Amino acid sequence: MFCGTPEFALPTLQRLIAEPVFSVETVITQPDRPRGRGREVSSSPVKDAALDAGIHVFQPERIKSDSAFDFFKRVAPDAVVIIAYGQIVPARLLDIPRLGWINLHASLLPKYRGAAPINWAIVNGETRTGLTTMRIDPGMDTGPTLLHWETEILPDETSLELARRMAAAGPDLMVETLRRYERREIAPVPQDHTQATLAPMLKREDGRIEWSQPAAQIYNRIRGLDPWPGAFTSFRGQVCHIWGRVEAQQEITAPGTLTASGGNIFVACGAGTSLRLEHVQLEGKKRISARDWAHGARLKTGDSFGD
Repeated sequence: MFCGTPEFALPTLQRLIAEPVFSVETVITQPDRPRGRGREVSSSPVKDAALDAGIHVFQPERIKSDSAFDFFKRVAPDAVVIIAYGQIVPARLLDIPRLGWINLHASLLPKYRGAAPINWAIVNGETRTGLTTMRIDPGMDTGPTLLHWETEILPDETSLELARRMAAAGPDLMVETLRRYERREIAPVPQDHTQATLAPMLKREDGRIEWSQPAAQIYNRIRGLDPWPGAFTSFRGQVCHIWGRVEAQQEITAPGTLTASGGNIFVACGAGTSLRLEHVQLEGKKRISARDWAHGARLKTGDSFGD
């Protein structure tokens, strides 16, 4: 059985379907929900892929329900592969599969346990991350690990770009894990819980910029929270999403102060650093170049973000 919901899970599902040694009997995914700007009810990427492949889809509203328990007992799979499903699996389901529930997690556990490991790794300035396969237990990403895959986080890489690279690496790691684990060539290794860090679900407020931070930290937040919730500030009472890059040190001014120079727009940050704005998007408006935004806003000396 395969259990997952977003696009990140797709490459592994498609690989397991294509591999003749595996038989994906059922796909479990979240119920159809309102998505996108129009909030139209739509199915998950995993459901669409399963239906295209002619695989039965099960969408319990709550995986903790008795009906879900009865379903798992009836199917009695050898293993459940789970990737970014979106619900906590209850303890009574964990021992039903012969090989357990095998999770592909987007960090080098025990670092970055939780719902948003890719985002928080970038926000926190990590330079390396990876994937971990693990056998899940009743905790939040606390189960024993099986195999790891490690990669560099590129200096300008956004969370979306890194997620795509990691998703593409997932199928090989999962196939190797399942094959070697069934042959007992690898044994689960308990995590060192003293080294654990958390990567909680993103909230909109996580995107708010503190201009007193150095520009490098702000740039990491811009990269790590793209596309959602995005890095934002306020300008003349309006919410303002911004994109930019670390710039060579400018004249030291109060953090958040805006300066136009040589056709570019700079924002003063903490520790005497600055950010060169590339794009700006006011709430409800289109994303435009920083230069066009400054022209339309009639930027004046002394204007600042975060006011």
